[in-house]
Amino acid sequence: MGRRWAREIALQVLFQVDLVDAEPYSALDYLLKEHTVPDDTAVFIRSLVKGTLEHLFEIDDYIERYAIEWDLSRMANVDRNILRMGLYEMLYCQGTPLNVAINEALELAKTFSHEEAPRFINGILGKIAEEMNRDPGNTI
Repeated sequence: MGRRWAREIALQVLFQVDLVDAEPYSALDYLLKEHTVPDDTAVFIRSLVKGTLEHLFEIDDYIERYAIEWDLSRMANVDRNILRMGLYEMLYCQGTPLNVAINEALELAKTFSHEEAPRFINGILGKIAEEMNRDPGNTI
């Protein structure tokens, strides 16, 4: 039960919240029970969901600025939520290196989205990572 699996569950919650306006913590509790998640993994999943939702407006602002010619509402729901969670990790989780956050987002895209999604997601997250690396003391 690694972190990749935890990210998959967190993505499912974020997707439900985005698509059908599900109550996040009810969806989260249901999936945690459904998958019999160990306590340490559940803590990580909860932090991803809670953090992504708490910072949603800032995260969406980043996506809109870097997803040139792509309106957030026109993106595939799964891609939008992979970007959101990946950006949350990049911007707010100091324990997750940028390259790991990006790689994990790409793996989610390969599993849950269409063939072009990894390239699309890598382009946006990669641009943001470049900006962050240029000025490490500043979150873009």
